[in-house]
Amino acid sequence: MTRAWHRFAYFAFLAWWLGSAVPGVGWVQHQREPLNPLEIDQLRDAAQEPAPRIKLFIQFARARLVSLEQTRADPKVADRAQQTHDKLQEFIEIYDELNDNLDTFLERKADLRRPLKEVIEADTEFQAKLRALRSPSDAGKEAEQYRFVLDNAVEEVDGSAQDHRQLLAEQEAKYKKK
Repeated sequence: MTRAWHRFAYFAFLAWWLGSAVPGVGWVQHQREPLNPLEIDQLRDAAQEPAPRIKLFIQFARARLVSLEQTRADPKVADRAQQTHDKLQEFIEIYDELNDNLDTFLERKADLRRPLKEVIEADTEFQAKLRALRSPSDAGKEAEQYRFVLDNAVEEVDGSAQDHRQLLAEQEAKYKKK
């Protein structure tokens, strides 16, 4: 084979590869960051201390559920089901970040008793608000559009609430000995 043929094959492969990779890149760019720039700055400022950082994640998750309630109560909202879906997805992503941060601080051997008490209180609140969305009055075609993400949110909070209680008990026992 000639040098020109190798060059042609190389560029053809490169063009094919870039063409197939570009749609994947575009999809990643369409994913939304659940936190706004102000919230990101607040988290950056509280990067090292568990209590303020965890409190911020609780605040952000709570704000998403309040926003969700406002959207659902507003008769002027056009695509309520899609907005409900999006806000629930943001809530899940923030709640996952809360859990990831708890794990990180746990690995650093931080005392998480006080933040965990706040998380457990928030879990109870989040469970009630999410269950209210599952009410029979919300059973309709609109609810089917966000049912999957709602079920995921309920399962996530329920499972995490148990984990948080267990972790608090472990932390209480650990620091009681000291």
